[in-house]
Amino acid sequence: MNFPLPSLVAVSAANPWTYVLFAVIGFAFGYTLEMSGFGDSRKLAAQFYFTELTVLKVMFTAIVVAMVLLFGAVGLGLLDFSQVWVNPTYLASGIVGGLIMGVGFIVGGFCPTTSLASASTGKIDGMMFMLGGFVGAFLFGETEQYFTQWYNNAGYFGRVTLDQVFGIPLGAVVVLVVFMALFMFWGAEQLERIFGKKDLSKEPKLRPVGAMLLAAAAFAVFFIGSPSLEDKYNKLTFTRTETIEQLNADPITETKIYTADEMLSNRLVFITPAEAFKAKYNQSMNPVYLDVRSETDYNLYHIEDAVNVPAERMTEVIPVLLTEPPANTVYILMSNDEAAAVQAWKTLVASSVPNVYILEGGVNNWIAFFGNDDKALQPDPNAGDDQLGFVFPAALGSRYESCSPNPIEYESLEFEAKIKLQLKRDKSGGGCG
Repeated sequence: MNFPLPSLVAVSAANPWTYVLFAVIGFAFGYTLEMSGFGDSRKLAAQFYFTELTVLKVMFTAIVVAMVLLFGAVGLGLLDFSQVWVNPTYLASGIVGGLIMGVGFIVGGFCPTTSLASASTGKIDGMMFMLGGFVGAFLFGETEQYFTQWYNNAGYFGRVTLDQVFGIPLGAVVVLVVFMALFMFWGAEQLERIFGKKDLSKEPKLRPVGAMLLAAAAFAVFFIGSPSLEDKYNKLTFTRTETIEQLNADPITETKIYTADEMLSNRLVFITPAEAFKAKYNQSMNPVYLDVRSETDYNLYHIEDAVNVPAERMTEVIPVLLTEPPANTVYILMSNDEAAAVQAWKTLVASSVPNVYILEGGVNNWIAFFGNDDKALQPDPNAGDDQLGFVFPAALGSRYESCSPNPIEYESLEFEAKIKLQLKRDKSGGGCG
C-alpha cells in the first residue's frame, strides 16, 4: 500500500490528522534550524569565509538522508515518486535567481527560512531581513509583467531529475550523491581547520560511523532498485463513488475500490464520442486529446485540437503531463480502435498521471458517430485490428467536417457520464523558499 499522499493533497476537516502532521513537521523544522545555529546570521555568513561550514553540513545531511529514505521507500513500493512534487527546472532564470539569493545571503546573513527562525527568537536582524523579503516579494509581483516571458520560459526543462539527465538508475544517483556529500563533509572540516583554526579533535567521534551507515543505506537503495511500470500498474487502485438506482426506493451511493484491470474490464474508463465531444464545452473540465496513432494515420484524419503522441513516445511526455496542467485537466486517449490507447492508458496511470480516459471505439467509432453523413468517407472492408476503418480521398488532417462537429447541431447529445475528476497533487515550496 502506498503512503497516503492523496490525503495530503487537500487538507481539510475530513482528515484532521493532516493539520497535526504539518504542525509537527513545522515545529521539528524550526527546532532543528535553531538548534543548528541557523538563527545566527554570523554563523550563516561564516560559511562563505570557510570558517564555519555548519550550514553546508546540515543542509547536505538533510538532502542525502531524505534522498535515501525517499528512494528506499520507492524501491520497497511504499511510495510512488510520481506523486511527489518536483519543481520544474528553469535553468537560466534559476541561475539568475540563485546568484541574487547568494549575494543576499552573504550581505544579509540569512536565507528566507532562516530569517523566519531568527525573527521568531526576537533577533532584530532576522526581523529586518524578513521584512525586506516581504518588500522584495511585493516589488517582484508588481514588476513581473515586464519580464514574465523570459522568467517563465528561460531554460525550461519541465519535471526533470538527475537520473533522466544522465540516463542512469535512481539507485546509482543516490550512491553518487551520498559519496559526493561525504567528500564535501570531509572537505568542509579541512577548510574549517585551515581557515577557522577549528580543533577537529573536539568533533563527535561517531561521525565515521554515521558516514558508513549512510553509505550502506545508499548501497541498499541501489540494490533494491526501483519498481517497474508493470509493478506500479499491478498495485494501482481507483476509488469510485457510484450511485445505484433501486426499485421503489431512493438511490444509494456506494464507494468502491477497483484495480486497474477491473477499471478496464468494467469499461469505467471508456467514454463515448458524445462525452468526449461535450467535454470540450464543459467549463469545469480542461480536456486534452492525445492521439496515440502513427503520424501517417494522424495526418490522414484526426479530431480537431488532438495532439499526436505516438504510443512508442508516450513515456517521453509523462514528465510534461505531471508538471503544471490545471487540476481539472482530463486526458482523452484515442487510437484507431482501442488497443493502442489501452496500452497508453496503462503507461500513463502507472506513472500516476491523473484523469486519463480512452475514447470508446477510437477514431473509427468517432467517424461512425459524427461522420455518418459524410459521403467522402467510405468504410474499408479490408481494415485490420486497430487500423483506420475508412478510405480517405485525401490526407486532410482535421479539415473533415466530422473532425469538429457543430456544437449547435449536437447540443442535445445524451450519454452516460464516465469522467470523474480526480484531484492531482499540488506543488509545494520546499528548500529555502
